[in-house]
Amino acid sequence: MILLTAIIAGVLTGWGYARWKGLTWHPPLFKSTWLVAIGFLPQWLAFYLPWTRQNFSDEIASACLVCSQILLLVFALINIRLTGMPLLAVGLGCNLAVILTNGGFMPLTWEAAVSLAPPSVLNRLELGERISSASKDILLLNAQIVLPWLADRFVPPPFIPYRFAFSLGDIGIAAGSFWLLIAGNNFNLSTLSGEA
Repeated sequence: MILLTAIIAGVLTGWGYARWKGLTWHPPLFKSTWLVAIGFLPQWLAFYLPWTRQNFSDEIASACLVCSQILLLVFALINIRLTGMPLLAVGLGCNLAVILTNGGFMPLTWEAAVSLAPPSVLNRLELGERISSASKDILLLNAQIVLPWLADRFVPPPFIPYRFAFSLGDIGIAAGSFWLLIAGNNFNLSTLSGEA
């Protein structure tokens, strides 16, 4: 959700700024865009497509998540010279690190889970297990998490109706995406700051 919001905001802001400056906004020119499709495919199979997500074991789902993160990180590194891409790559790297060090899934802190789910749901969940077949998260106490500061530990403020948890890596990915899309391929940050 945080990434989708950043993409929409980045496109609208980049387009609006370009229009205000009398320019035509274009999305950035990426190399190896096929890596994005191939990178998302394992996640789609493991977490979004109902038949496969229900039939994939945790081991297969974990391998899909790790493979997906690696492919997306490779895409980011290939395009590292684009404005915002270094920040996006750091975010992907943070998520990959915490996933790899916690058994192949993104750890969700108990504190974040308490603010997202009612007690009746939490009482059915077991520590160290996936939240559901559609989830990339495993529920862990903060003390059990390796690299706890990179886990899914943040939740939006109560006035936002859609509830979800996100990590520092997700913030980096979203901020990098926003920055990337604001700049587009027509102008750079010096243009945005009025120096050019």
